[in-house]
Amino acid sequence: MKILVYISLCASLFSPLGAAQSQECVVLLHGLARVSNSMGELETKLGRAGYHAVSINYPSRKYTIDVLAHDAVNRGIMGCEEVETIHFVTHSLGGILVRYYLEKNIIENLGRVVMLGPPNQGSEIVNGMLAVPGFKLFGGPTGIALGSGEGHIPDSLGPVEFDLGVIAGSTNINPLSLLFIEGENDSIVSVESTKVNGMNAHLVLPVTHTFMMRNNEVIDNVIHYLKTGSFIF
Repeated sequence: MKILVYISLCASLFSPLGAAQSQECVVLLHGLARVSNSMGELETKLGRAGYHAVSINYPSRKYTIDVLAHDAVNRGIMGCEEVETIHFVTHSLGGILVRYYLEKNIIENLGRVVMLGPPNQGSEIVNGMLAVPGFKLFGGPTGIALGSGEGHIPDSLGPVEFDLGVIAGSTNINPLSLLFIEGENDSIVSVESTKVNGMNAHLVLPVTHTFMMRNNEVIDNVIHYLKTGSFIF
């Protein structure tokens, strides 16, 4: 009997259910053409920091933004049942899904949101690539909607009305961005385009769009913002 009790205790301490005892849950939403394991390092370190992290996988190139926002965000909320606070940490497109969802829905126990490299004003590189053969097929209905300017989804969204911190990257390793993007950028999204009216804090770090969510400095600042509402630097 004592052995069974000991085994049960160990299971509660080291299994995902142990993490679920946290009263703060973090929903992770990956970017375009990525999968949930791209947020794996963030998920692990958020767990170590005391959060119950839920990483959502969604078919980012298959459906339109309205469909993806409803599906991905709702599944994230369902994974955070019986908690006091639900936070979101997003990469790229994931941030647009959260903004789209929150313009039409209310999450009563919403906490803080941290967006990594979000095309909040659209991605100029999408505009430049629309005429390139095969790009529309690669990006799908969502990818081609992420351009900058009138007629694209980011332009249709209003100011944010939730506690938002944005981390932008300033390291460019993409030659194409020299043709299409003005100013500092992370190879896909300009620093300026990550900004949105109503955000609480904005931080620029020397990281690329593709790998920023695995950068230790980025992750440290994500956790610090979730805890305090401000970045470290």
